[in-house]
Amino acid sequence: MTNYQQTLETSGANTAALGSEAIASVDLIQVIETVISSLDQTDSAMVSHTEGEGGYVWKFKYGSVETFVQLTGTTDEDTLTAWASVLKLPVQNEAQLTRKLLEMNWLTTLEAHFAIFNDQIAVVSSRTVADLSPGEISRLITLVATIADEKDDALRAEFGSA
Repeated sequence: MTNYQQTLETSGANTAALGSEAIASVDLIQVIETVISSLDQTDSAMVSHTEGEGGYVWKFKYGSVETFVQLTGTTDEDTLTAWASVLKLPVQNEAQLTRKLLEMNWLTTLEAHFAIFNDQIAVVSSRTVADLSPGEISRLITLVATIADEKDDALRAEFGSA
């Protein structure tokens, strides 16, 4: 991975100023990097690009969590996914944790949700690139980072590790 902050040209474009125009006319990668740079609190953002199925993967620190963003490509069928780990498994009282996560999925996560990924509880949101606007990119990434940062400490305190 390389620090993309070093190579990102500042465009001065704010994702809010781009409005709800379809992302087709905007560089997806530039919009994603603009959103990440506005959220990255420690100048720790990194990007990895691989040809083929991997696409682009960004990693940045938001509060107490590392947030990842993956763009599989730029066609309508490709996806934009953001995720952040909040708790490592196994934990104490997994049944109670499962119930709590399902209740939070219903009440507090909006377009994001809790899931299990690589023996970790993570907050995740994913969407196809088709008709994706800069505002939707910003919302998807911001929701994941914010929810993960707000919930990680409380979940660790309540459920700890087994």
